[in-house]
Amino acid sequence: MRNMALFAATVVGCAILSGSVVLAAGDLSKQDAITVRVDLGKDGVDKHRFYPDKLTFETGKLYKLVLHNPSDSKHYFTSLSMAAKVWTRKVQVMDDLGAGAKQIGEIKGAIREIEIYPGGTAEWWFVPVATGTAEMSCSIKDKDGKTHYETGMKGTITIM
Repeated sequence: MRNMALFAATVVGCAILSGSVVLAAGDLSKQDAITVRVDLGKDGVDKHRFYPDKLTFETGKLYKLVLHNPSDSKHYFTSLSMAAKVWTRKVQVMDDLGAGAKQIGEIKGAIREIEIYPGGTAEWWFVPVATGTAEMSCSIKDKDGKTHYETGMKGTITIM
């Protein structure tokens, strides 16, 4: 709810000019999404990494963050700081990756963490509403007792 209020305040704040109300430059809900893909791990060497591990987003634009797990272990995409800086439209759970993929589930509301099983894909649709930096991480614990974060599965997100 806080994110929705921040989004609305930003839009209204940008729309007021010299005491008169001006419409925003278009319906933000009808934008074409900018697709950004992140692979959560890879099989074999360096399977505990985000590919890429540095993401940049711009406020006011609609993004579709495609989270795909090509590895043989489950992974989390966690970024509490990012979640606090975006308005989430939805998260779609997909049966595959690519143009032929079909949606098999949809989640709405505040998103804090997304778990992706081996071979799985989720699409997080959001609009950044505040600038700043955030960390992304995976806190899954392996059999050796170390988290994927501790073995290198982390990255940075910049919202401009």
